Amino acid sequence: MAHVPLVPIGTSREQAADSRTFDEQRQALGNLEAALASRRAAVHAGWGDTYVARVHAKGKLTARERVARLIDPGTRTFEVGTFVNDGLVFGDKLTSPAAGVVTAFCRVEGRWCMVIANDNTVASGSWWPLTPEKIERAQTMALRLRLPTIYLVDCSGLFLPEQSKSFPGATGAGHIFKMNSLLSANGVPQLAGVFGDCIAGGGYMPIISDRVYMTEQAYMVIAGAALIKGAKSQKLTSLDIGGPEVHVHLSGCADRRVPNDEVLIDCLRREVRKLPSSGADFYRGDAGAIDPLFPAHELCGLMPVDHREGYDAYQVLARLCDQSLFWELMPDAGEEMICGVGRIGGLYAGFIINRQGLVGDPEHPGARRPGGTLYRAGIAKISAFSRACDSDGLPIIWLQDISGFDIGVEAERQGLLAYGSNLIYTNSTNTTPMFTVLLRKASGAGYYAMAGLPYDPVVQLSTCLTRLSVMEGRTLAIATYNTKLDDDFEILAKDPDERRAIESGMRSVEQRIEADMDPYVAARQMDTDEIVGVSELRSYLCALVEMSYQYPGYRRVKNPRIWTMHDLAVLTGGIR
Repeated sequence: MAHVPLVPIGTSREQAADSRTFDEQRQALGNLEAALASRRAAVHAGWGDTYVARVHAKGKLTARERVARLIDPGTRTFEVGTFVNDGLVFGDKLTSPAAGVVTAFCRVEGRWCMVIANDNTVASGSWWPLTPEKIERAQTMALRLRLPTIYLVDCSGLFLPEQSKSFPGATGAGHIFKMNSLLSANGVPQLAGVFGDCIAGGGYMPIISDRVYMTEQAYMVIAGAALIKGAKSQKLTSLDIGGPEVHVHLSGCADRRVPNDEVLIDCLRREVRKLPSSGADFYRGDAGAIDPLFPAHELCGLMPVDHREGYDAYQVLARLCDQSLFWELMPDAGEEMICGVGRIGGLYAGFIINRQGLVGDPEHPGARRPGGTLYRAGIAKISAFSRACDSDGLPIIWLQDISGFDIGVEAERQGLLAYGSNLIYTNSTNTTPMFTVLLRKASGAGYYAMAGLPYDPVVQLSTCLTRLSVMEGRTLAIATYNTKLDDDFEILAKDPDERRAIESGMRSVEQRIEADMDPYVAARQMDTDEIVGVSELRSYLCALVEMSYQYPGYRRVKNPRIWTMHDLAVLTGGIR
């Protein structure tokens, strides 16, 4: 029973796709991912070289330079929320790249941490609309995975011209401090480095942290010098009011003062070094992280850019799982869904993916029906698998490419509403970490059922191909103008002017919905956590799965001898 029967899946690139198709698809996706890289670079530049120079002139590092110094040499950051507020303009033609804050998973002294760093090149690290929500989302990720959280604070408080969009509301700026409290209450270590401005709400953020360091240029104040001058006619500097001399030696609101940014970052690394090391190696056992037999970068040529074209879902799994080995559960039920267990980075995870193309129809032997849709057996199958993963403590990776639920008379008679509700209940009550990837289509209630963002995955990733919406633009246009169309969706009107008006209206609806499906729109408004390149998927997922095993003791993780998976395998396909 202890044996986990991983078997090879997938085929070589040459067998999976002919060279012409592979090259065309790789070129099309490559263009999209080159644009992604360019847009990332623009965000990373903040407000540009002039503002970087201003920071350096003060003898300080920029936020991204601080992060680069903090992380372990030779490692990369896995940023989330890069495109929050992307393309939005505030006030007098001002932008807020990444909402003025860097949030990223970083490896520090061998431990995965969540790092939250105010971008001091963007309005002195101010909080813009959605900045609080972005910080809170990062804090929630850290809480769910019990990751040490490091705040690199250089924040001049709310960007006041837009305060009405970031101060009030259930997730307004003050909610950050509740998240500080919840992290503390759940035993998640919090470290804060204060590098400069730390005003009003920015002043509260570090206080609940377990360690607070301040540089000689840093200050923490409820109100800055300018406000006090106006209110009390006192001529003071912010350093006089709340610098390290006050908070380290008098108030006790900070623990240590250090001369500069570099020393502070070294001190933070030293603090992380004192924390328990990762449990990931323990859970790996004798297994190491082994690359897939078929390279992950080949995914770029195997996934069609056109969402209407199919592909082999096994080829995707074969380029994500270690050694391209996989244990498929319940293969004879719900053909439209594939679920099973594989290792990623040497650690076990559950995988659920939509099969594309045509699949069999058990209700009508010999007939075929579209994959990428949830039917009764597939829903029941992934519900049972999701519950088994939760019972066994396996993190779940949901790989969405879904058009939605089956519809029609037969679907209703089969009770798809109830089966779907069972799946939603399962995913709503799971405690094991879940990570969702929107490969291409993420449509309708299928998006919800497969652990879309409203169902609290720890992280939701999109690709450059992602189309997130209730339904496709053309379908929605038909639904909008349904009363003006016949059964074949042809316009009923005979009057030329009326026909032109209907055609124009339908075209306008379709174009608007298609524009709304842009993954950058979803990322801008925090409907997805990050846009990643298809070739980056494995590295992101390896990191996320390792994080879910880092902190032992906060959730159940069974050893493979007693997995519920073995029971499922026997009951659905073994000797009984």
